[in-house]
Amino acid sequence: MLIVDANGKLLLFRYHDEHQAPFWATPGGELLPGESYLEAARRELQEETGLNLEIGPLLKERDAVYAVARSTPARWLEQYFLVRSPAQASIQSEGWTEEEKTTIQAWKWWRTEDMKAQPASLFKPEWLPSLLERVLTDDAAP
Repeated sequence: MLIVDANGKLLLFRYHDEHQAPFWATPGGELLPGESYLEAARRELQEETGLNLEIGPLLKERDAVYAVARSTPARWLEQYFLVRSPAQASIQSEGWTEEEKTTIQAWKWWRTEDMKAQPASLFKPEWLPSLLERVLTDDAAP
């Protein structure tokens, strides 16, 4: 999910595992059996951030093969929903799994220009800065 605060900043987690160098990505996770993408987004939002916010519209879908944490490479079908947050809301990590506690190293609220000043490979997926820019541009449209 794309959690954007009232100041136009995007919440990202810094991940590091044995598969690749550290990178920044959005909160989210796997579907539980019988769970819809929207239900998973609600659950993951609460578990990974402690926030109880409305899940907004679907912004983008992604179909990619990669490994996460201690898993083997697999096909991931992802949906990115927009979530509006108060400015720099406080993140709670009490709901994290053991895997999240070992792979998530930090979190940060990013401005578009700060993201664009970094190598694209620092973000997974690499199009996150462009997606944030699109959301903020759409917000500014009359």
